[in-house]
Amino acid sequence: MRKMGLVYDQIFLEHNTGSHPENAMRLKYILEALEDYQIRDKMTDIVPDEASLKQLSRFHPLRYIERVASFADRGGGYLDPDTVVSAKSYQAAVKAAGGVINAIDQVIAGDVESAFAFVRPPGHHALADRSMGFCLFNNVVIGAMHAKAERGLERILIVDWDVHHGNGTSDAFYNDPAVLYFSTHQQGNFPGTGRVSEVGGGAGEGFTINVPLTKGTGDTGFYYVFTQLLEPVARQYKPQLIIISAGFDAHHSDPLAGLALTCSGYAKMAEIVKNIAGDVCDGRVVLALEGGYNLGSIGHAAAAVINVFGEYGAVIDEPGRPPADFTQPTMRMPIDAAIETQKKYWKL
Repeated sequence: MRKMGLVYDQIFLEHNTGSHPENAMRLKYILEALEDYQIRDKMTDIVPDEASLKQLSRFHPLRYIERVASFADRGGGYLDPDTVVSAKSYQAAVKAAGGVINAIDQVIAGDVESAFAFVRPPGHHALADRSMGFCLFNNVVIGAMHAKAERGLERILIVDWDVHHGNGTSDAFYNDPAVLYFSTHQQGNFPGTGRVSEVGGGAGEGFTINVPLTKGTGDTGFYYVFTQLLEPVARQYKPQLIIISAGFDAHHSDPLAGLALTCSGYAKMAEIVKNIAGDVCDGRVVLALEGGYNLGSIGHAAAAVINVFGEYGAVIDEPGRPPADFTQPTMRMPIDAAIETQKKYWKL
């Protein structure tokens, strides 16, 4: 059994968004699923610290950090058309970023082999000076910048399998070869970024990989992406750490998208990443929760991923009726386009 860390704090439930799709029940259902599958007690608790201003400001300007804090102090509201802030949201957000940092530190130190940060609010849409898409601070960006600045890492792979493109993360490292950003996301969905042609700029050209997928892509399509594009690129890049923006909104039951993944599909993606990490970076993987809005499936999907990384041997249920698993030629077209684009930079 592999030792896996779990980052969690009660404050993440106090980021009160009411009936918003991104709400506290998401975490409650995940934690209940981990208990039901008898996984929770096998994981190592990682208590999150608050990210310091120095850590936050590696990406976010101080004026923006202060804006979020003062908005929460005044009781909150909608910071932008999609993003809710409550009185405790700033405290939750700085602990979410800090929790990802803590997970990275413990994985690098070897205290745990991998870790999952179950944090709220999510982060991958947050731009340097702007909240967006339910996100206040970009947890994964802050964590990766910490790994570079404080732990001396020179090659970090970020795998973003959320159904939405992580525009904030992509922007942060678009010109930076020290971070390879790989995103699968549903074509045409919010925020509308993440085209195949967005490959990075300057010294970072070739270190951004976007794979916009068509509705109904399913397990077979994702397996094709991960084995034919992610795996060969990652093995050439040889990251020293892999961070996953782990959204579960590509699941077939999710109300905000339609990529038709199953829990088995998530497990297979996790297995591919785990095998890459085991071969190139001593198994170092940190996952940070992003999206996933069906309460009946998010816990099972998260448990399926944890079950792989922790090697816990649980049998994971598939909620609802899974769709037929097939990938039509038209669904392969954007994947093949991404592969063809990346042949300029990688041996594929």
